[in-house]
Amino acid sequence: MLIFKPKQLNWAMFFFLGLGYFSVISHLEINYFLKNLIAIAPIQVAAIIYVTYRRWKCQPPVGELKIKN
Repeated sequence: MLIFKPKQLNWAMFFFLGLGYFSVISHLEINYFLKNLIAIAPIQVAAIIYVTYRRWKCQPPVGELKIKN
């Protein structure tokens, strides 16, 4: 019997969600440029949320060291 960890289940859920999203987007009959903008929108939103979350948590960006006073 296979035992899945919660992290593996999250990755599987995101994979299938992304697969479905890009499948739906690829079958839309709209302008090619607009289709590309719509397809990349979730990645841009996720990046904005990630950067905002890190700033609110006061964590230094990756690769920088904290300065101790």
